Amino acid sequence: MKIFSDYSLTELQQELNWLPRFRAKQIFDCILQAKDYNQLLIDKENLAKLKDDYILKPVSILKVLTSRDGTKKYLISLADGNIFESVFLHQNYGNTICLSTQVGCRMGCKFCASTLNGLVRNLSAGEMLSTIALLNADNGKASERNFTNIVLMGSGEPFDNYDNVVKFLRLVTDKSGFNVSERNISLSTCGLVDKINEFSKLNFNITLCVSLHATTDEVRKTIMPIANRYTIAEIVNALKNYVKINKRRVVFEYCLIKDVNNSTQDILRLKDITKGLNCHVNVICLNPNGGSLKATTRAEAVKFVEELNKVGVSATLRRSQGEDIAGACGMLRAKTINKLN
Repeated sequence: MKIFSDYSLTELQQELNWLPRFRAKQIFDCILQAKDYNQLLIDKENLAKLKDDYILKPVSILKVLTSRDGTKKYLISLADGNIFESVFLHQNYGNTICLSTQVGCRMGCKFCASTLNGLVRNLSAGEMLSTIALLNADNGKASERNFTNIVLMGSGEPFDNYDNVVKFLRLVTDKSGFNVSERNISLSTCGLVDKINEFSKLNFNITLCVSLHATTDEVRKTIMPIANRYTIAEIVNALKNYVKINKRRVVFEYCLIKDVNNSTQDILRLKDITKGLNCHVNVICLNPNGGSLKATTRAEAVKFVEELNKVGVSATLRRSQGEDIAGACGMLRAKTINKLN
């Protein structure tokens, strides 16, 4: 079946050209407010036709965990029974939705729970948009926008689902929809160089974030299989191209792993990697996922950031939210799947 939220308003009007034009707008409003067919005011005959061919609400909330800090972790169910996660973060500078782009992930990064059960499938653009609508409606009036920022940092590699992610970005920034500013959207990739270069040409004004997590290709290969395909130098060159075209600062995400990437030499190599690039390093404390990798202490992470700043690298330590509710990507889904099995 087709999903209504995969269509823009203009596309929906064309798709439903057998109905009066206002019906498309009516359905589009239902999409944005996370409404289902029982809330669509339409005659029974046309309602039956729509139900036969289209899904209006492709996502539903299976479980919500609320942290002491107000962060909400959602387990979302799809029409086909698959599950994935999303997070709603209450923040002083504007609420943020952390969005998944895939059910699972095939990138195989050792520090990430998202990849533990591999990739199941991509999310469509409409499934991503409907997730935004669902969380928005659950955190205020459905007719209003209750968030400011979107980060594509949930489960999955966005550039491994390239076409759907690009379509989603167009949908969520559309003035007839949520009208989210491109500057309030961040996309995190593990460094698919060919897709970074392709994405650069689209002139989106979003913040591009790259999961670096190591300062040499040799070490990166031990924790991130994608490093066997792309070198750090190739990633940096692609980012320089992105900055040149899009005039946007890029971000390196750097998850601290004890005795792997937290040495003084790593600090100096990060200085060399970031030299001449308009960028920022976002240092992250490792969330253990049951693997062999060990986290540094928060004090050690603070010291690492201080030393980066001393050598001239723009860096901060990411504030941790939702730790008490399996807040890291993939952890809640993995625990749920394990219980079912």
